[in-house]
Amino acid sequence: MMATQKDVQDLLRLLTTGRNKLPMMAAMGRVKALQAANLRSISQIAESDLQTITSAISDDKAAKALLSACKASLKPGSAAKRPATESLSSSSKKQKSAYELSNEPQTPAELEASLALPELIRDEEKLQEAVVYTNRAPLVLAFAVALLKYTMPEQPPSSKLSLGQAVVSLNSRSKAVSLGLQSGKGADEEGWGQGQPKVRVLGREVSVLKRSGYEWRETPVEQKEEVEDDSTQGTITAQSSAEASKTEGTSGWTISGTVTSKKSTFVARSITVMSGSEAKSELQKLMASNVELREASHNITAWRVSGDHGIIEDSNDDGESGGGRHILGLMQADNIVNVLLVVTRWYGGIMLGPDRWRVMSQVSRDALSQRLRVEGVVGQEALWGLDLETMRTSDAPVTGGATAGMPIYQPGPARSYILKAFSSPPPSADFKKKKSGAALDREREENLGLLLGALDLLFSSWADYLSRQELDRRAWSWYVQVRPEVESGVAGWGGKGEVKLADILNLRRKG
Repeated sequence: MMATQKDVQDLLRLLTTGRNKLPMMAAMGRVKALQAANLRSISQIAESDLQTITSAISDDKAAKALLSACKASLKPGSAAKRPATESLSSSSKKQKSAYELSNEPQTPAELEASLALPELIRDEEKLQEAVVYTNRAPLVLAFAVALLKYTMPEQPPSSKLSLGQAVVSLNSRSKAVSLGLQSGKGADEEGWGQGQPKVRVLGREVSVLKRSGYEWRETPVEQKEEVEDDSTQGTITAQSSAEASKTEGTSGWTISGTVTSKKSTFVARSITVMSGSEAKSELQKLMASNVELREASHNITAWRVSGDHGIIEDSNDDGESGGGRHILGLMQADNIVNVLLVVTRWYGGIMLGPDRWRVMSQVSRDALSQRLRVEGVVGQEALWGLDLETMRTSDAPVTGGATAGMPIYQPGPARSYILKAFSSPPPSADFKKKKSGAALDREREENLGLLLGALDLLFSSWADYLSRQELDRRAWSWYVQVRPEVESGVAGWGGKGEVKLADILNLRRKG
């Protein structure tokens, strides 16, 4: 059984409150470990045995505390046990207005955790064969969410979903007007967004509302702790190790997504170091604490630090001929210093040839981009996409620069929409076996993970070669090339078709 959004929220709330409360990031990791053991709700944990819980989270003391807390929360009179109707006022039973966010989850970190999408699947062999069945609107939303990782990386998941849904709505209205299903000017054309800032997403101008002061990361990073750009030298310098640990957790490492190509799997890690001896020390600690890395085929390394007499650098192939020089070259090209980069490869038995350089570059840049924030990203505020059509319909008063009482595109419904939108192609007529609802949900989630993985491979291949504006401009043309074929005119409105993920991969930058 899949975990519902409420199950996740309840578990996070239980883990982050009380005597044994955990930091939000640690609680999210624990929830993920419990879900992997099919312990997806408080009631399931309460009904489980201690051994199963201990096996899931690898901590006997924490397992006992969790089991006790889950059982206590289900006792008569507890908030978790009470029917939902008992805690709802008559007014809250009504459909929620577009002007307000839900009071649950209560913290920004909980909100963002509840909006998590399926893990990206970057196995290229699997992606080459994958086909999803959908209509055009959710594909636009998927494109927007994946694109915003590279064009507006400072935005939290809730903002990306809100902005993506705004693009879907603008696109749908434009299409409806062109088909004669709607007429007249749009709310934006009538000036309902006057005075509000705008951003461009997939070529659409979206009116936005600034979420001033919104801090969604567990430990926000002050601007003074961000990357320094030495304009005279053009050298991007990382934070000190102590400062980086505030952002990345106690280990200080940032980790890329994994990429699998022809059964070889790659992943990259980066950490801030201030000397060659510190680089060697951090590498030793990493290997000592990670059995998987010790068992990998290669752990390719490169580091660069700023010394008294200039840049000091070194690399190691670890058996992957030319690998160390390759990732060192990436750091040299971007003038990155005070960083140790480690690329791990598990060889799958098939020679990749030159293609291994592309994959190594991709995971390296993923790990480095998480650590190094380029000038211009720092300090930008989180945003909501404004729902101007709702604003016009409800005739809400708006003044230039207004920041309250304005309808937004809600991230929760956008997430629910995208999770259910990507089915597999319909089976042939002679295939009579029907899948259960739970099986279909799992299939759709996996399809979404595959689609987002393919889009991430596409955008990451271009991100270092195009400006953000140009990447946004080209993204719409890429969408047009891969969107499902439907009937023309009104007959095709809402029509579904196949999207071959190999077509998305073929749009990647060559070389």
